[in-house]
Amino acid sequence: MLKHIPNALTIIRFLLIPLILFYVFTGNYILAFVFFTISGLTDIADGCIARKFKLISNFGKLMDPLADKLTQIATLTSLVITNIIPLWILIIVLLKEFIMIVGASFLYGKDVVVYSKWYGKLATVLFYLAIVSSLLVKQFALTGIWENIDFGLYCLALIATIFSLIMYIKDLYQKGFIDKQDLKKVNFRDVP
Repeated sequence: MLKHIPNALTIIRFLLIPLILFYVFTGNYILAFVFFTISGLTDIADGCIARKFKLISNFGKLMDPLADKLTQIATLTSLVITNIIPLWILIIVLLKEFIMIVGASFLYGKDVVVYSKWYGKLATVLFYLAIVSSLLVKQFALTGIWENIDFGLYCLALIATIFSLIMYIKDLYQKGFIDKQDLKKVNFRDVP
């Protein structure tokens, strides 16, 4: 029974995405905040339980980061559509994720598993804080310094996400999974 808890928490995060989006689009930002926070807490619980009780599974390794990314991108997209945040924030996030997907596809044949590191987790936490901030600023019509804090959190999150991308690439290069010959073979025009 215990062994299924981390995966069940991951599945719950997928199920929370439509609720978060529904409440953002209907303007009930406090409920969007509540469900987004529950999603974040289940992410923390999932990881803690899986590590503490050695319940790490192949399903969890794949689906946990996917649940994170889908929650983050779907919520950011809803915030862009409702004019709460500017489009360029979403574009930078999508570009970083595209590069990560291309990189993962490139490394797939080399049997390389890329584990999340502290800098990737930091970027995720900062985006969670920025999104929570946006929802609260919008719900309570906060202005002035609160809007500056909100924007500042997005800037920090974007810096952290770009830094994490650079660090993942550097880490793979140092471990010899990427070499100059491999980089020369990559033709980004061939990527769909």
